[in-house]
Amino acid sequence: MKPTNPQLLVILTAPSGAGKTTIAQALAGEIPELSFSVSATTRVPRAGEVAGRDYYFMPAEEFEQKIEAGAFLEYEMVYAGKYYGTLSSELDRIWHAGQFPLRVVDVIGALDLKAKFGDRALSIFIQPPSIAVLEERLKERGTENHRTLEERITKAHTEMEFASRFDHVIVNDRLGHAVQQIAALVRRFIGAAQDQRSSV
Repeated sequence: MKPTNPQLLVILTAPSGAGKTTIAQALAGEIPELSFSVSATTRVPRAGEVAGRDYYFMPAEEFEQKIEAGAFLEYEMVYAGKYYGTLSSELDRIWHAGQFPLRVVDVIGALDLKAKFGDRALSIFIQPPSIAVLEERLKERGTENHRTLEERITKAHTEMEFASRFDHVIVNDRLGHAVQQIAALVRRFIGAAQDQRSSV
């Protein structure tokens, strides 16, 4: 009888603009056992975003009701007036499907999840080659005005100070190389856990 998958979690985090979402999409294509864990947020959808696929969009009142009900494994007001969080039900959905959640989350949220899951979570910090490169990537994305760009760069300086608290730090200087490095780490993590479970 095939052993049940252990309830593991793969966490990707990075300052905004460092490429974590792009890397996560490539990673999911490389490793079919991974499934995106969709965040809940109170921010408005951007052009092209689909509710339930990109985010669970909800008004602040509903988000706060879920906080009171204990529905989140972690949550944070990442930017002024904008909550983001990890719903317990979302990870349960993925585990019940026999897959492993791939959680793309801000740095503080990632630390919270790693603290909760311990060795059951693989946490990876994606670091930009430099703050200057990060700023250029944010400008090219075209989603920021001058104020929000400055806000994200300031936040990135602070977030990069936490890099050493994660299991691995990968510098995203060449996208394909970064994806392959992370894919190798994830395969090793999943494989070791499955081997341990099958030997019990």
